[in-house]
This record gives sequence, structure tokens and C-alpha cells, in this order.
Amino acid sequence: QVQLVESGGGLVQAGGSLRLSCAASGRTFSSYAMGWFRQAPGKEREFVAAISRTGDSTYYADSVKGRFTISRDNAKSTVYLQMNNLKPEDTAVYYCAAAARLTITTRRDEYNYWGQGTQVFVSS
Repeated sequence: QVQLVESGGGLVQAGGSLRLSCAASGRTFSSYAMGWFRQAPGKEREFVAAISRTGDSTYYADSVKGRFTISRDNAKSTVYLQMNNLKPEDTAVYYCAAAARLTITTRRDEYNYWGQGTQVFVSS
């Protein structure tokens, strides 16, 4: 079992930045590939970014490529999402998730554990 707790969300103006954190507890953090997803009101939860177990491989949705950066610190059992140049369309609840697999995946159904989410609101 892995417990995930996100933090760092909030209200920011367009063009601003936020850094989300996701702290994990339970089983060995480095055994899991990690991902960030988001869900806007009335929309399905969508993939944002993912990182491999060692952190040497990352993947991003086209909508955030070049603006968001995912990273992890296995010693602290934490994954981060640095979000720069935020846009109103980035407004959503952001969730981190853990996948018991070696490689990155963008599929929601391949993630085993989810956090409760943190709200990000970007004003225009």
C-alpha cells in the first residue's frame, strides 16, 4: 500500500508559477513510476506528466511540454511538478499517482495508487 499526499496548489495569475509536491509513504517509493494527472470541471481526468522509477526518463502531455517539469527525490519519497507560464486552461485539480512498473505510462488504469488532489486555479 502507498499513501500519496499532494500539496502546493493555489491561486495564481496567468504567466505565474507553482510547484506541486506529492509525498509518498508506505512501500518503497523508488519501486514506482510516478505520474501527474489533472481534472477540470466537467472533463475527464487527463495525463500531464510522468517520471520513471530512477528519474532518468520523463514524458509530458503536449499541452504542458516546455512549461511543466516533473522531478523526484527518492531519498525524500517525493515527486514534484514545477509549473511555469501557467494559463487559465491549466485550472484543474491535480493528482499524483504511483504505478508499480518499470517504465513510464500515460494510462490512468495502469496507476495503482492515487492522492486526494490539490486545486490549481489560474486567473486571466
